Amino acid sequence: MAKYRQPGYQDSGREPRRDEVRKKAPQERTSGPPRWDHALGPKPVNLPGTRAVSRCAQCGTVLQGVSGEGKCPKCGFELHSCKQCTFFDPGSRFECMKPVTLRIAKKDMRNECAIFEIRVTHEKETSTPASLRPNDARAAFENLFKK
Repeated sequence: MAKYRQPGYQDSGREPRRDEVRKKAPQERTSGPPRWDHALGPKPVNLPGTRAVSRCAQCGTVLQGVSGEGKCPKCGFELHSCKQCTFFDPGSRFECMKPVTLRIAKKDMRNECAIFEIRVTHEKETSTPASLRPNDARAAFENLFKK
């Protein structure tokens, strides 16, 4: 019995207090999909209606089948540069999330960084089929009331 607690007629129906609640032992899972093991690294992104794309850091053009070598086909921006890298972060030391020993001064120029990985983003699939004629919507509306 807790301090300052008087026994009464409602004791049997009361909820247990925080200090009276026993901690339950963790139970083993018997069914369901296996849980993700964080030791394997980040969980891969698999969202419906999305696509993985690389975009030019300078002009935003979608880069098709890019390995990180060469230049942007639209503006000529070097693709093997810090601004195009996954690990580029202006708030980090030497503006890189990886431990680098030397600072690369020009972030938009080509460099020979060994840990370079081209930045890939996951975007929503927003393409919709374009209508053939501007009057298609009106024709579809009028077809609703035809007999």
